[in-house]
Amino acid sequence: MTSENSTDPVVIKKYANRRLYNTQKSSYVTLDDLAQMVRDGQDFVVKDAKSGDDITRTVLTQIIFEEESKGQNLLPIKFLRQLIGFYGDSLEGFVPGYLEESMENFTRNQDKLREQVGAAIGTNPLMTNFESMTRGNVEWMENAVKMFSPFANNQPETTSKSDSETETSQKNPELDALKIQLSEMQAQLAKLVGGS
Repeated sequence: MTSENSTDPVVIKKYANRRLYNTQKSSYVTLDDLAQMVRDGQDFVVKDAKSGDDITRTVLTQIIFEEESKGQNLLPIKFLRQLIGFYGDSLEGFVPGYLEESMENFTRNQDKLREQVGAAIGTNPLMTNFESMTRGNVEWMENAVKMFSPFANNQPETTSKSDSETETSQKNPELDALKIQLSEMQAQLAKLVGGS
């Protein structure tokens, strides 16, 4: 148990035949095994067995590709296009830190959501709390996108809170898309809570 809690990451070696070897457990592993290690919070580093180069980023990207090809579809097409657009852009250096901070913020809210699910199984106030957290995440994300968008200053901001929802929808189709995604996430959460 002490080896799993140690600060040193597990070393995974990748051989020319594309096989992955867990040096801690002295056994071959698959991308699915590495994905499970990530879910379990177990840190690892992947090294090319011949050169010793750190290829962790490439392997993690492969895991994401595999998960997406299985139909998980966590990454929206619009997000992928925007991400690709940042390669070679003057803001390219800021994107990794921004994405890391965004995911940490989301993870903190996810932990709160899990706590609320555990405390409120079978009750509907959970949906209200989930909507509130999601709204906060959406606002945070919209502000961040405005900050990184080169055309942010050219877009009118809606400062009046008395505008009707239909006017907001007509002005911001992206907000409608986020609302649809929120509804889908709520439906999935309801299934999870119902299945517990």
